Amino acid sequence: MKKEIAKLLEKELKSKLTKEEIEDLIEVPKSQDLGDFAFPCFKLSSILKKSPVEIAKSLEKIKLPAGFEKAKALGPYLNFFMNKKQEAEFILKINSDYGKDNSKNKEKILLEHTSINPNASPHVGRTRNAIIGDSIKRILEFNGHKVETHYYVNDVSKQIAMLALNFKPNDTFEKLLDLYVEMSKKVKASPELEKKVFELLNKFEHKDKKTTELFKKIVDTAIGGQKKILSSMKIEFDYFDYESRYIDEGKNILKELEKTGKSFVDKENRTVLNQKGTGLEWKMKAPILVLTRNDGTGLYVLRDLAYTIEKCKKGRNIIVLGEDQKLYFEQLKNALKLINKPAPEVVHYSFVLLKDVGKMSTRSGEVVLLEDFLKEANKRAAAEIKKRKTKGDANKIAIAAIKYSMLRNDNDKNITFDWETSLNFEGESGPYLQYSYVRASSILKKAQTIKKVKNAEIPTNLDEKEVQLIKKIAEFPQVVKDAAEKLNPSSVAHYSFELAQIFNEFYHSCKVIDADEGKGKNIEAFRLKLVEAFSITLKNSLYLLGIEVMDEM
Repeated sequence: MKKEIAKLLEKELKSKLTKEEIEDLIEVPKSQDLGDFAFPCFKLSSILKKSPVEIAKSLEKIKLPAGFEKAKALGPYLNFFMNKKQEAEFILKINSDYGKDNSKNKEKILLEHTSINPNASPHVGRTRNAIIGDSIKRILEFNGHKVETHYYVNDVSKQIAMLALNFKPNDTFEKLLDLYVEMSKKVKASPELEKKVFELLNKFEHKDKKTTELFKKIVDTAIGGQKKILSSMKIEFDYFDYESRYIDEGKNILKELEKTGKSFVDKENRTVLNQKGTGLEWKMKAPILVLTRNDGTGLYVLRDLAYTIEKCKKGRNIIVLGEDQKLYFEQLKNALKLINKPAPEVVHYSFVLLKDVGKMSTRSGEVVLLEDFLKEANKRAAAEIKKRKTKGDANKIAIAAIKYSMLRNDNDKNITFDWETSLNFEGESGPYLQYSYVRASSILKKAQTIKKVKNAEIPTNLDEKEVQLIKKIAEFPQVVKDAAEKLNPSSVAHYSFELAQIFNEFYHSCKVIDADEGKGKNIEAFRLKLVEAFSITLKNSLYLLGIEVMDEM
Protein backbone atom coordinates (compact mmCIF):
# COMPACT_ATOMS: atom_id res chain seq x y z
CA MET A 1 0.00 0.00 0.00
CA LYS A 2 2.93 2.34 0.66
CA LYS A 3 3.93 2.04 -2.99
CA GLU A 4 0.40 2.93 -4.14
CA ILE A 5 0.34 6.02 -1.90
CA ALA A 6 3.83 7.04 -3.08
CA LYS A 7 2.82 6.69 -6.74
CA LEU A 8 -0.31 8.75 -6.11
CA LEU A 9 1.54 11.53 -4.26
CA GLU A 10 4.35 11.69 -6.84
CA LYS A 11 1.77 12.42 -9.54
CA GLU A 12 -0.11 14.94 -7.36
CA LEU A 13 3.12 16.76 -6.40
CA LYS A 14 4.26 16.82 -10.03
CA SER A 15 7.49 14.99 -9.21
CA LYS A 16 8.69 17.44 -6.56
CA LEU A 17 9.86 14.30 -4.74
CA THR A 18 10.58 10.92 -6.30
CA LYS A 19 8.36 7.92 -5.65
CA GLU A 20 11.22 6.34 -3.66
CA GLU A 21 11.72 9.46 -1.52
CA ILE A 22 7.99 9.63 -0.75
CA GLU A 23 7.82 5.93 0.12
CA ASP A 24 10.73 6.33 2.56
CA LEU A 25 8.87 9.16 4.32
CA ILE A 26 5.54 7.34 4.75
CA GLU A 27 4.95 6.20 8.33
CA VAL A 28 2.60 3.76 10.04
CA PRO A 29 0.85 5.57 12.95
CA LYS A 30 0.90 3.90 16.36
CA SER A 31 -2.82 4.44 16.87
CA GLN A 32 -5.60 3.35 14.52
CA ASP A 33 -7.31 6.70 15.25
CA LEU A 34 -4.57 8.35 13.19
CA GLY A 35 -5.21 6.12 10.18
CA ASP A 36 -3.23 3.35 8.56
CA PHE A 37 -0.51 5.41 6.88
CA ALA A 38 0.76 8.97 7.36
CA PHE A 39 2.78 11.20 5.05
CA PRO A 40 4.75 13.99 6.82
CA CYS A 41 4.87 17.21 4.80
CA PHE A 42 7.94 18.81 6.44
CA LYS A 43 10.33 18.05 3.57
CA LEU A 44 7.91 19.63 1.07
CA SER A 45 7.78 22.84 3.09
CA SER A 46 11.14 24.17 1.83
CA ILE A 47 10.38 23.04 -1.73
CA LEU A 48 6.84 24.51 -1.99
CA LYS A 49 7.55 27.49 0.31
CA LYS A 50 4.47 26.72 2.42
CA SER A 51 3.92 25.44 5.93
CA PRO A 52 3.60 21.63 6.29
CA VAL A 53 0.09 22.15 7.77
CA GLU A 54 -1.02 24.05 4.63
CA ILE A 55 0.48 21.40 2.34
CA ALA A 56 -1.26 18.55 4.19
CA LYS A 57 -4.59 20.42 3.97
CA SER A 58 -4.14 21.04 0.22
CA LEU A 59 -3.56 17.32 -0.41
CA GLU A 60 -6.72 16.20 1.40
CA LYS A 61 -8.78 16.01 -1.80
CA ILE A 62 -6.35 13.66 -3.52
CA LYS A 63 -8.06 10.97 -5.62
CA LEU A 64 -7.77 7.70 -3.67
CA PRO A 65 -7.33 4.21 -5.14
CA ALA A 66 -9.61 1.27 -4.30
CA GLY A 67 -9.38 0.09 -0.72
CA PHE A 68 -8.92 3.56 0.80
CA GLU A 69 -11.73 5.25 2.72
CA LYS A 70 -10.35 8.78 3.06
CA ALA A 71 -7.30 11.01 3.32
CA LYS A 72 -7.34 13.51 6.17
CA ALA A 73 -4.94 16.29 7.15
CA LEU A 74 -3.96 16.04 10.83
CA GLY A 75 -1.58 18.91 11.51
CA PRO A 76 1.54 18.58 9.29
CA TYR A 77 0.60 15.00 8.29
CA LEU A 78 -1.66 13.68 5.55
CA ASN A 79 -3.20 10.54 7.04
CA PHE A 80 -4.66 7.73 4.96
CA PHE A 81 -7.51 5.56 6.25
CA MET A 82 -8.17 2.14 4.71
CA ASN A 83 -11.63 0.67 4.27
CA LYS A 84 -11.39 -1.94 7.05
CA LYS A 85 -14.08 -4.24 5.72
CA GLN A 86 -12.62 -4.21 2.21
CA GLU A 87 -9.17 -4.68 3.68
CA ALA A 88 -10.32 -7.77 5.56
CA GLU A 89 -12.24 -9.37 2.69
CA PHE A 90 -9.17 -10.79 0.97
CA ILE A 91 -8.45 -12.85 4.13
CA LEU A 92 -11.44 -15.05 3.30
CA LYS A 93 -9.99 -15.85 -0.14
CA ILE A 94 -6.37 -16.65 0.77
CA ASN A 95 -5.18 -20.12 -0.27
CA SER A 96 -1.85 -21.97 -0.35
CA ASP A 97 -0.76 -20.05 -3.50
CA TYR A 98 -1.06 -16.68 -1.74
CA GLY A 99 1.53 -14.24 -3.03
CA LYS A 100 2.67 -16.54 -5.82
CA ASP A 101 2.85 -15.23 -9.38
CA ASN A 102 1.38 -17.95 -11.61
CA SER A 103 1.75 -15.98 -14.85
CA LYS A 104 3.71 -17.76 -17.57
CA ASN A 105 6.33 -16.79 -20.16
CA LYS A 106 8.53 -14.89 -17.72
CA GLU A 107 12.24 -14.68 -18.51
CA LYS A 108 14.55 -17.64 -18.01
CA ILE A 109 17.20 -17.08 -15.35
CA LEU A 110 20.48 -18.95 -14.87
CA LEU A 111 21.58 -18.61 -11.26
CA GLU A 112 25.09 -19.70 -10.32
CA HIS A 113 25.90 -20.05 -6.64
CA THR A 114 28.05 -21.91 -4.11
CA SER A 115 30.69 -23.35 -6.54
CA ILE A 116 33.04 -24.45 -3.73
CA ASN A 117 36.49 -25.71 -4.75
CA PRO A 118 36.20 -29.53 -5.08
CA ASN A 119 39.12 -30.23 -2.80
CA ALA A 120 37.46 -30.66 0.61
CA SER A 121 34.33 -30.42 2.73
CA PRO A 122 32.68 -26.95 2.65
CA HIS A 123 33.28 -24.60 5.57
CA VAL A 124 30.68 -22.45 7.29
CA GLY A 125 31.75 -19.15 5.68
CA ARG A 126 31.06 -20.38 2.15
CA THR A 127 27.74 -21.86 3.24
CA ARG A 128 26.25 -18.36 3.24
CA ASN A 129 26.68 -18.40 -0.54
CA ALA A 130 24.57 -21.57 -0.84
CA ILE A 131 21.87 -20.32 1.57
CA ILE A 132 21.53 -16.91 -0.15
CA GLY A 133 21.60 -18.52 -3.61
CA ASP A 134 18.93 -21.09 -2.72
CA SER A 135 16.68 -18.40 -1.23
CA ILE A 136 17.06 -16.16 -4.30
CA LYS A 137 16.11 -19.12 -6.49
CA ARG A 138 12.95 -19.74 -4.45
CA ILE A 139 12.01 -16.04 -4.51
CA LEU A 140 12.49 -15.73 -8.27
CA GLU A 141 10.48 -18.91 -8.93
CA PHE A 142 7.72 -17.65 -6.61
CA ASN A 143 7.62 -14.55 -8.81
CA GLY A 144 6.94 -16.72 -11.85
CA HIS A 145 10.43 -17.04 -13.36
CA LYS A 146 11.93 -20.25 -14.72
CA VAL A 147 15.19 -20.61 -12.77
CA GLU A 148 18.10 -22.98 -13.44
CA THR A 149 20.64 -23.36 -10.66
CA HIS A 150 24.23 -23.95 -11.75
CA TYR A 151 27.27 -25.08 -9.75
CA TYR A 152 30.60 -24.33 -11.46
CA VAL A 153 33.09 -27.08 -10.66
CA ASN A 154 36.70 -25.90 -10.58
CA ASP A 155 38.22 -29.23 -11.69
CA VAL A 156 41.31 -27.65 -13.35
CA SER A 157 43.08 -26.21 -10.33
CA LYS A 158 46.32 -26.23 -8.42
CA GLN A 159 44.38 -27.60 -5.44
CA ILE A 160 43.31 -30.71 -7.38
CA ALA A 161 46.83 -31.18 -8.73
CA MET A 162 48.23 -31.04 -5.19
CA LEU A 163 45.78 -33.71 -4.05
CA ALA A 164 46.72 -35.80 -7.09
CA LEU A 165 50.32 -36.06 -5.82
CA ASN A 166 49.25 -38.34 -2.96
CA PHE A 167 45.62 -39.40 -3.62
CA LYS A 168 44.77 -43.11 -3.35
CA PRO A 169 41.77 -44.66 -5.21
CA ASN A 170 40.12 -45.66 -1.92
CA ASP A 171 40.53 -42.22 -0.24
CA THR A 172 37.18 -40.93 1.06
CA PHE A 173 35.59 -37.48 1.01
CA GLU A 174 36.24 -37.18 4.74
CA LYS A 175 39.98 -37.68 4.17
CA LEU A 176 40.33 -35.01 1.46
CA LEU A 177 40.75 -32.03 3.79
CA ASP A 178 43.48 -33.66 5.86
CA LEU A 179 45.24 -34.69 2.66
CA TYR A 180 44.91 -31.22 1.18
CA VAL A 181 46.27 -29.49 4.30
CA GLU A 182 49.20 -31.94 4.38
CA MET A 183 50.05 -31.49 0.67
CA SER A 184 49.70 -27.68 0.86
CA LYS A 185 52.41 -27.55 3.50
CA LYS A 186 54.68 -29.92 1.58
CA VAL A 187 54.30 -28.08 -1.73
CA LYS A 188 54.93 -24.72 -0.05
CA ALA A 189 58.18 -26.07 1.38
CA SER A 190 59.37 -27.87 -1.76
CA PRO A 191 59.99 -26.19 -5.17
CA GLU A 192 60.35 -29.68 -6.66
CA LEU A 193 56.85 -30.70 -5.57
CA GLU A 194 55.43 -27.41 -6.84
CA LYS A 195 57.05 -28.12 -10.20
CA LYS A 196 55.28 -31.52 -10.27
CA VAL A 197 51.95 -29.78 -9.56
CA PHE A 198 52.33 -27.59 -12.66
CA GLU A 199 53.47 -30.57 -14.71
CA LEU A 200 50.22 -32.35 -13.78
CA LEU A 201 48.18 -29.30 -14.80
CA ASN A 202 50.02 -29.18 -18.12
CA LYS A 203 49.29 -32.88 -18.71
CA PHE A 204 45.61 -32.36 -17.83
CA GLU A 205 45.27 -29.44 -20.23
CA HIS A 206 46.82 -31.59 -22.97
CA LYS A 207 44.33 -34.39 -22.19
CA ASP A 208 46.77 -36.95 -20.79
CA LYS A 209 44.51 -39.97 -20.11
CA LYS A 210 46.03 -41.11 -16.79
CA THR A 211 46.06 -37.56 -15.36
CA THR A 212 42.52 -36.88 -16.55
CA GLU A 213 41.20 -40.05 -14.89
CA LEU A 214 42.99 -39.22 -11.61
CA PHE A 215 41.64 -35.65 -11.52
CA LYS A 216 38.13 -36.95 -12.28
CA LYS A 217 38.28 -39.44 -9.40
CA ILE A 218 39.32 -36.71 -6.94
CA VAL A 219 36.67 -34.25 -8.17
CA ASP A 220 33.88 -36.88 -8.17
CA THR A 221 34.78 -37.79 -4.57
CA ALA A 222 34.67 -34.12 -3.50
CA ILE A 223 31.50 -33.17 -5.38
CA GLY A 224 29.68 -36.29 -4.14
CA GLY A 225 30.43 -35.33 -0.52
CA GLN A 226 29.57 -31.66 -1.02
CA LYS A 227 26.25 -32.51 -2.71
CA LYS A 228 25.30 -34.82 0.15
CA ILE A 229 25.93 -32.16 2.82
CA LEU A 230 24.10 -29.39 0.93
CA SER A 231 21.24 -31.74 0.06
CA SER A 232 20.77 -32.42 3.79
CA MET A 233 19.94 -28.69 4.03
CA LYS A 234 17.47 -28.98 1.11
CA ILE A 235 19.83 -27.10 -1.21
CA GLU A 236 19.88 -28.70 -4.66
CA PHE A 237 21.32 -27.87 -8.09
CA ASP A 238 20.04 -28.41 -11.62
CA TYR A 239 23.44 -28.45 -13.33
CA PHE A 240 27.06 -29.09 -12.39
CA ASP A 241 29.21 -27.37 -15.02
CA TYR A 242 32.84 -28.50 -15.18
CA GLU A 243 35.61 -25.99 -15.87
CA SER A 244 37.53 -28.55 -17.95
CA ARG A 245 34.81 -28.33 -20.63
CA TYR A 246 35.93 -24.77 -21.36
CA ILE A 247 39.67 -25.32 -21.88
CA ASP A 248 39.51 -25.13 -25.68
CA GLU A 249 37.02 -22.24 -25.71
CA GLY A 250 39.24 -20.46 -23.16
CA LYS A 251 42.06 -20.55 -25.75
CA ASN A 252 39.71 -18.91 -28.27
CA ILE A 253 38.88 -16.19 -25.71
CA LEU A 254 42.63 -15.61 -25.30
CA LYS A 255 42.92 -14.98 -29.05
CA GLU A 256 39.99 -12.54 -28.92
CA LEU A 257 41.64 -10.61 -26.09
CA GLU A 258 44.95 -10.54 -27.98
CA LYS A 259 43.16 -8.93 -30.95
CA THR A 260 42.12 -6.00 -28.72
CA GLY A 261 45.78 -5.00 -28.38
CA LYS A 262 45.37 -4.91 -24.60
CA SER A 263 47.23 -8.14 -23.81
CA PHE A 264 50.98 -8.63 -23.69
CA VAL A 265 53.65 -11.08 -22.48
CA ASP A 266 55.28 -9.90 -19.25
CA LYS A 267 58.80 -10.44 -17.91
CA GLU A 268 57.75 -13.79 -16.41
CA ASN A 269 56.63 -15.00 -19.85
CA ARG A 270 52.94 -14.90 -18.83
CA THR A 271 50.20 -13.48 -21.03
CA VAL A 272 48.49 -10.68 -19.12
CA LEU A 273 45.69 -8.21 -19.85
CA ASN A 274 46.47 -4.53 -19.39
CA GLN A 275 43.74 -3.04 -17.17
CA LYS A 276 45.01 0.53 -17.02
CA GLY A 277 42.23 3.06 -17.44
CA THR A 278 39.56 0.76 -16.01
CA GLY A 279 39.38 2.53 -12.65
CA LEU A 280 40.74 -0.56 -10.88
CA GLU A 281 44.38 0.57 -10.70
CA TRP A 282 44.20 1.74 -7.11
CA LYS A 283 42.94 -1.70 -6.05
CA MET A 284 45.86 -3.60 -7.57
CA LYS A 285 49.64 -3.54 -7.16
CA ALA A 286 49.90 -3.91 -10.94
CA PRO A 287 46.89 -3.11 -13.17
CA ILE A 288 46.94 -6.43 -15.02
CA LEU A 289 44.84 -9.59 -15.21
CA VAL A 290 47.02 -12.69 -15.62
CA LEU A 291 45.63 -15.01 -18.32
CA THR A 292 48.27 -17.76 -18.71
CA ARG A 293 51.19 -19.30 -16.84
CA ASN A 294 54.71 -19.02 -18.22
CA ASP A 295 54.37 -22.49 -19.79
CA GLY A 296 51.41 -21.28 -21.85
CA THR A 297 48.70 -23.15 -19.92
CA GLY A 298 45.56 -21.07 -19.39
CA LEU A 299 44.41 -19.86 -15.99
CA TYR A 300 40.96 -20.09 -14.41
CA VAL A 301 39.87 -16.68 -15.74
CA LEU A 302 39.95 -17.82 -19.40
CA ARG A 303 37.63 -20.75 -18.70
CA ASP A 304 35.43 -18.53 -16.52
CA LEU A 305 35.09 -16.01 -19.35
CA ALA A 306 34.07 -18.78 -21.76
CA TYR A 307 31.60 -20.20 -19.22
CA THR A 308 30.09 -16.78 -18.48
CA ILE A 309 29.61 -15.98 -22.18
CA GLU A 310 27.85 -19.32 -22.69
CA LYS A 311 25.50 -18.72 -19.74
CA CYS A 312 24.60 -15.19 -20.82
CA LYS A 313 23.52 -16.50 -24.23
CA LYS A 314 20.91 -18.72 -22.56
CA GLY A 315 19.09 -16.11 -20.50
CA ARG A 316 19.41 -13.60 -17.69
CA ASN A 317 22.49 -14.55 -15.68
CA ILE A 318 22.96 -14.01 -11.92
CA ILE A 319 25.97 -15.09 -9.84
CA VAL A 320 26.45 -15.12 -6.04
CA LEU A 321 30.02 -14.32 -4.96
CA GLY A 322 31.82 -13.55 -1.70
CA GLU A 323 32.97 -9.98 -1.13
CA ASP A 324 36.55 -11.26 -1.42
CA GLN A 325 35.77 -11.82 -5.13
CA LYS A 326 34.75 -8.20 -5.82
CA LEU A 327 38.01 -7.19 -7.48
CA TYR A 328 38.18 -10.39 -9.55
CA PHE A 329 34.61 -9.87 -10.76
CA GLU A 330 35.38 -6.28 -11.81
CA GLN A 331 38.42 -7.54 -13.73
CA LEU A 332 36.28 -10.22 -15.40
CA LYS A 333 33.61 -7.64 -16.26
CA ASN A 334 36.20 -5.36 -17.89
CA ALA A 335 37.61 -8.27 -19.92
CA LEU A 336 34.10 -9.08 -21.16
CA LYS A 337 33.53 -5.44 -22.09
CA LEU A 338 36.70 -5.46 -24.19
CA ILE A 339 35.31 -8.24 -26.40
CA ASN A 340 31.77 -6.77 -26.40
CA LYS A 341 30.19 -9.46 -24.22
CA PRO A 342 27.63 -8.88 -21.41
CA ALA A 343 28.48 -9.50 -17.77
CA PRO A 344 26.19 -11.28 -15.29
CA GLU A 345 24.42 -9.55 -12.42
CA VAL A 346 26.34 -10.18 -9.23
CA VAL A 347 25.15 -10.59 -5.64
CA HIS A 348 28.05 -10.14 -3.23
CA TYR A 349 27.84 -11.36 0.35
CA SER A 350 30.01 -10.57 3.37
CA PHE A 351 31.84 -12.77 5.83
CA VAL A 352 30.46 -15.08 8.50
CA LEU A 353 32.14 -14.58 11.87
CA LEU A 354 31.72 -17.23 14.56
CA LYS A 355 31.32 -16.49 18.25
CA ASP A 356 32.32 -19.03 20.93
CA VAL A 357 32.82 -21.97 18.57
CA GLY A 358 35.07 -23.72 21.09
CA LYS A 359 36.31 -27.12 20.00
CA MET A 360 34.65 -27.09 16.59
CA SER A 361 37.67 -25.72 14.67
CA THR A 362 39.65 -28.93 15.09
CA ARG A 363 40.24 -30.70 11.78
CA SER A 364 42.10 -28.05 9.80
CA GLY A 365 43.03 -25.80 12.68
CA GLU A 366 41.75 -22.84 10.64
CA VAL A 367 38.13 -23.37 9.55
CA VAL A 368 34.87 -24.71 10.90
CA LEU A 369 33.43 -27.31 8.56
CA LEU A 370 29.74 -27.19 7.72
CA GLU A 371 29.43 -30.91 8.47
CA ASP A 372 30.71 -30.37 12.04
CA PHE A 373 28.61 -27.22 12.37
CA LEU A 374 25.41 -29.08 11.43
CA LYS A 375 26.17 -31.83 13.95
CA GLU A 376 26.70 -29.24 16.67
CA ALA A 377 23.47 -27.41 15.68
CA ASN A 378 21.50 -30.67 15.85
CA LYS A 379 22.98 -31.50 19.24
CA ARG A 380 22.10 -28.07 20.65
CA ALA A 381 18.59 -28.11 19.13
CA ALA A 382 17.93 -31.55 20.67
CA ALA A 383 19.13 -30.25 24.05
CA GLU A 384 16.83 -27.21 23.75
CA ILE A 385 13.84 -29.47 22.96
CA LYS A 386 14.64 -31.64 25.99
CA LYS A 387 15.06 -28.61 28.27
CA ARG A 388 11.71 -27.18 27.19
CA LYS A 389 10.02 -30.60 27.39
CA THR A 390 8.52 -30.00 23.94
CA LYS A 391 8.41 -31.86 20.65
CA GLY A 392 9.93 -31.10 17.28
CA ASP A 393 12.43 -32.23 14.67
CA ALA A 394 15.88 -31.22 15.95
CA ASN A 395 17.36 -31.29 12.44
CA LYS A 396 14.70 -28.96 11.00
CA ILE A 397 15.11 -26.60 13.96
CA ALA A 398 18.92 -26.63 13.59
CA ILE A 399 18.78 -25.84 9.87
CA ALA A 400 16.18 -23.09 10.47
CA ALA A 401 18.50 -21.55 13.07
CA ILE A 402 21.45 -21.53 10.66
CA LYS A 403 19.53 -20.33 7.60
CA TYR A 404 17.68 -17.53 9.35
CA SER A 405 20.93 -16.29 10.94
CA MET A 406 22.55 -16.20 7.48
CA LEU A 407 19.59 -14.43 5.81
CA ARG A 408 18.36 -11.93 8.40
CA ASN A 409 21.12 -9.40 7.57
CA ASP A 410 21.54 -7.68 4.21
CA ASN A 411 23.84 -9.62 1.89
CA ASP A 412 26.60 -7.02 2.23
CA LYS A 413 26.64 -7.08 6.05
CA ASN A 414 28.93 -9.32 8.10
CA ILE A 415 27.26 -11.94 10.28
CA THR A 416 28.40 -12.86 13.77
CA PHE A 417 26.84 -16.23 14.44
CA ASP A 418 26.22 -17.29 18.02
CA TRP A 419 24.24 -20.30 19.21
CA GLU A 420 22.26 -18.58 21.94
CA THR A 421 20.64 -16.04 19.59
CA SER A 422 20.17 -18.44 16.67
CA LEU A 423 18.46 -21.17 18.70
CA ASN A 424 16.35 -18.82 20.81
CA PHE A 425 12.68 -19.88 20.60
CA GLU A 426 11.54 -16.42 21.72
CA GLY A 427 13.75 -13.96 19.81
CA GLU A 428 14.41 -13.11 16.18
CA SER A 429 15.35 -16.59 15.04
CA GLY A 430 14.34 -19.46 12.77
CA PRO A 431 12.99 -21.57 15.69
CA TYR A 432 10.81 -18.65 16.86
CA LEU A 433 9.21 -18.48 13.42
CA GLN A 434 8.68 -22.24 13.31
CA TYR A 435 7.11 -22.10 16.79
CA SER A 436 4.74 -19.31 15.68
CA TYR A 437 3.57 -21.52 12.80
CA VAL A 438 3.03 -24.43 15.21
CA ARG A 439 0.95 -22.17 17.47
CA ALA A 440 -1.36 -21.28 14.55
CA SER A 441 -1.55 -24.94 13.46
CA SER A 442 -2.53 -25.93 16.99
CA ILE A 443 -5.45 -23.46 16.98
CA LEU A 444 -6.69 -24.71 13.61
CA LYS A 445 -6.27 -28.35 14.61
CA LYS A 446 -8.24 -27.80 17.81
CA ALA A 447 -10.97 -25.93 15.91
CA GLN A 448 -11.43 -28.81 13.48
CA THR A 449 -12.07 -31.20 16.36
CA ILE A 450 -14.89 -28.91 17.48
CA LYS A 451 -16.51 -27.91 14.18
CA LYS A 452 -15.73 -26.96 10.61
CA VAL A 453 -15.86 -23.29 9.68
CA LYS A 454 -17.95 -22.46 6.63
CA ASN A 455 -19.00 -19.18 5.05
CA ALA A 456 -17.08 -16.92 7.42
CA GLU A 457 -18.05 -13.24 7.28
CA ILE A 458 -16.37 -10.00 8.30
CA PRO A 459 -17.46 -8.94 11.82
CA THR A 460 -19.02 -5.51 12.25
CA ASN A 461 -16.15 -4.23 14.38
CA LEU A 462 -12.56 -5.41 14.00
CA ASP A 463 -10.18 -5.46 16.94
CA GLU A 464 -7.01 -3.34 16.56
CA LYS A 465 -4.82 -6.48 16.72
CA GLU A 466 -6.90 -8.08 13.97
CA VAL A 467 -6.41 -5.01 11.77
CA GLN A 468 -2.65 -5.02 12.38
CA LEU A 469 -2.41 -8.69 11.41
CA ILE A 470 -4.58 -8.19 8.30
CA LYS A 471 -2.38 -5.28 7.17
CA LYS A 472 0.82 -7.27 7.67
CA ILE A 473 -0.53 -10.29 5.75
CA ALA A 474 -1.54 -7.94 2.92
CA GLU A 475 2.07 -6.78 2.54
CA PHE A 476 3.36 -10.24 1.58
CA PRO A 477 3.01 -10.09 -2.24
CA GLN A 478 4.84 -6.76 -2.41
CA VAL A 479 7.60 -8.01 -0.08
CA VAL A 480 8.21 -10.97 -2.41
CA LYS A 481 8.31 -8.71 -5.49
CA ASP A 482 10.76 -6.32 -3.82
CA ALA A 483 13.01 -9.20 -2.72
CA ALA A 484 13.09 -10.51 -6.32
CA GLU A 485 13.85 -7.06 -7.70
CA LYS A 486 16.69 -6.44 -5.23
CA LEU A 487 17.90 -10.08 -5.11
CA ASN A 488 17.94 -9.73 -1.33
CA PRO A 489 16.25 -12.37 0.88
CA SER A 490 16.80 -10.33 4.07
CA SER A 491 13.58 -8.37 3.42
CA VAL A 492 11.63 -11.66 3.48
CA ALA A 493 13.43 -12.66 6.70
CA HIS A 494 12.51 -9.35 8.38
CA TYR A 495 8.94 -9.60 7.15
CA SER A 496 8.59 -13.15 8.51
CA PHE A 497 9.69 -12.02 11.96
CA GLU A 498 7.39 -8.97 12.00
CA LEU A 499 4.47 -11.12 10.82
CA ALA A 500 5.10 -13.68 13.58
CA GLN A 501 5.40 -10.93 16.21
CA ILE A 502 2.08 -9.36 15.20
CA PHE A 503 0.38 -12.77 15.14
CA ASN A 504 1.62 -13.58 18.65
CA GLU A 505 0.30 -10.23 19.90
CA PHE A 506 -3.04 -11.06 18.27
CA TYR A 507 -2.96 -14.54 19.87
CA HIS A 508 -2.48 -13.09 23.36
CA SER A 509 -5.14 -10.36 22.93
CA CYS A 510 -7.88 -12.02 20.89
CA LYS A 511 -9.65 -15.21 21.82
CA VAL A 512 -10.24 -17.38 18.73
CA ILE A 513 -12.10 -20.56 19.69
CA ASP A 514 -15.45 -19.72 21.37
CA ALA A 515 -14.85 -16.02 20.59
CA ASP A 516 -18.59 -15.56 19.85
CA GLU A 517 -19.60 -16.16 23.47
CA GLY A 518 -21.05 -12.92 24.77
CA LYS A 519 -19.63 -10.91 21.84
CA GLY A 520 -21.94 -11.51 18.90
CA LYS A 521 -21.71 -13.51 15.67
CA ASN A 522 -19.03 -14.28 13.09
CA ILE A 523 -16.08 -13.45 15.34
CA GLU A 524 -14.84 -17.02 15.85
CA ALA A 525 -15.29 -17.99 12.18
CA PHE A 526 -13.46 -14.90 10.94
CA ARG A 527 -10.63 -15.22 13.44
CA LEU A 528 -10.11 -18.83 12.42
CA LYS A 529 -9.88 -17.67 8.80
CA LEU A 530 -7.42 -15.00 9.91
CA VAL A 531 -5.27 -17.61 11.72
CA GLU A 532 -5.42 -19.79 8.60
CA ALA A 533 -4.36 -16.84 6.40
CA PHE A 534 -1.45 -16.13 8.74
CA SER A 535 -0.46 -19.79 8.70
CA ILE A 536 -0.41 -19.91 4.87
CA THR A 537 1.48 -16.62 4.60
CA LEU A 538 4.14 -17.55 7.16
CA LYS A 539 4.61 -20.99 5.60
CA ASN A 540 5.11 -19.42 2.17
CA SER A 541 7.46 -16.81 3.62
CA LEU A 542 9.57 -19.47 5.35
CA TYR A 543 9.63 -21.57 2.18
CA LEU A 544 11.29 -18.62 0.45
CA LEU A 545 14.01 -18.76 3.11
CA GLY A 546 14.41 -22.53 2.70
CA ILE A 547 12.99 -23.16 6.20
CA GLU A 548 10.67 -26.10 6.80
CA VAL A 549 7.66 -25.87 9.13
CA MET A 550 6.36 -28.47 11.60
CA ASP A 551 2.95 -29.20 13.08
CA GLU A 552 4.37 -29.93 16.54
CA MET A 553 7.16 -28.29 18.46
